[in-house]
Amino acid sequence: MNNNPYASFPGVTFEEISFLRQMTTGLTESQNQTFLNLYYGRRKSPQDILIFTLIGFIGIAGVQRFVVGQIGMGIIYVFTGGFCLIGTIIDLINHKSLANEYNQKMAYESIEIARMGV
Repeated sequence: MNNNPYASFPGVTFEEISFLRQMTTGLTESQNQTFLNLYYGRRKSPQDILIFTLIGFIGIAGVQRFVVGQIGMGIIYVFTGGFCLIGTIIDLINHKSLANEYNQKMAYESIEIARMGV
């Protein structure tokens, strides 16, 4: 087995790899494989968030918020034009933070499912 299965994730950062290694410590082989499958399917790469944020400049603001599950903020972005583009610019700068926050949430959900043995 590959020593670092997380390195194959698109756009993965050192911090994310460290976080995932720390989270999965103590999992059995089958739990770890279940976690990897679940997390890989749910994870968003920072580049994807960046692309969705850039869409806000050409017409539909807030797509990045819908993608990371922040439906309320996405609706606000749509109706305010991304807070008159200021929110979109802030999200453009913080796209990695948006992705990391979302990915950590998905990692917690995935590890709980993996521990339950589903």
